[in-house]
Amino acid sequence: MKIGISTSVMQRGQSGVGQYVLALVRALLAQNRHHDLTLFVLEQDVPLFAFAVPAARIVPVAEKHRSPVRNILWHQFQLPQLARELELDVLHIPSYRRMVGRKPCALVATIHDLAPFRVPGKYDWLRMVYGRVVARWLARRQDQIIAVSQFTADDIVNFFSAAPERIQVIPNGLDHARFNPGNRLAAKRQVALSHQLERPFFLYVARLEHPAKNHLRLIEAFERFKRATGSDWELVLGGSDWHGAETIHERIRLSPCAAAIRTLGFVSDAELPTLYRAADLFVFPSLFEGFGLPPAEAMACGCPVLSSARGALGEVIGDAAVRLEPESVDDLERQLTRYATDEAARADLVAAGCRRAAQFDWKRTASATLEVYSAAVIQHRLGSLPEGMRVCTYFRN
Repeated sequence: MKIGISTSVMQRGQSGVGQYVLALVRALLAQNRHHDLTLFVLEQDVPLFAFAVPAARIVPVAEKHRSPVRNILWHQFQLPQLARELELDVLHIPSYRRMVGRKPCALVATIHDLAPFRVPGKYDWLRMVYGRVVARWLARRQDQIIAVSQFTADDIVNFFSAAPERIQVIPNGLDHARFNPGNRLAAKRQVALSHQLERPFFLYVARLEHPAKNHLRLIEAFERFKRATGSDWELVLGGSDWHGAETIHERIRLSPCAAAIRTLGFVSDAELPTLYRAADLFVFPSLFEGFGLPPAEAMACGCPVLSSARGALGEVIGDAAVRLEPESVDDLERQLTRYATDEAARADLVAAGCRRAAQFDWKRTASATLEVYSAAVIQHRLGSLPEGMRVCTYFRN
């Protein structure tokens, strides 16, 4: 099977979609099956896929096509032509924002969330219209759609009116060779050396995006925690600046606890597991997620997790994390205080989190994704799937 994957929505690897693309490509290549993989990659992103050479073909895309409008036009007009010239069997677009309408081969899209329908003000009006109107039409052109959670799958049916039989739920995975408990003392020493983090700390890994990631309420809860306890704990925010980041930075600047709030910027793949292992508590108060990898990664690294259950987060954390009410500063403060002062409770969360994280694996995700590719090819060629055909076996015991 000749498979093409567009990677230009990965935002230089500094987003959840970017991490999905990189991890999925690695796992697909590790499947060791007889498939030809072609990756369409913006020129400056090509070094991110050095690991894929020579197992995959890299087709560079000119940097002039990076901006959103130019990138959409490239996907609609040039990518289908390239897919036809390369005689691809299936083309995978790993984001609803770049789904293609022309069908030179079977089409598969991954939809991570439908935030334009769920988070008011997340995007400007033009992006909201695109997400609500144009993407809705494009979704119906796909042979198969991968949803990373049941919550997202339900949203695709409800908001896009997509046929349920064309939607397959395949959760994101974890690379357990990277994300594992490891040596906590060594991790503590490393972050003390690299970031001068020598005190206990709460960690939040997410883009600095306002209001969706809910940083302001977390900062207020942390201030209350510090006043009430006199603790020397710090709050560490890892993630690159995004929409509304200036609001978060200004709030930190004005905080009476500014000296105890650290922003690290984008955390590299190599450093991220170490940061999780060194953290004393991982806090994830996001207002909405279509999946939410950071809580699962933190659990895999042996870090106790306090998390919102909004969107698909409840599916990810199960009963292995403390569920936060993200819009209640009182609840955030109460949970920060309780678990910062109760080492035994944190140990219970660590054990539960490790068990939960074991359920997510990129090998299973890649295997199920290949099944979806095969089904999409059959559907494209025949017009429909054979009656009774089961597409994805991810949830089969």
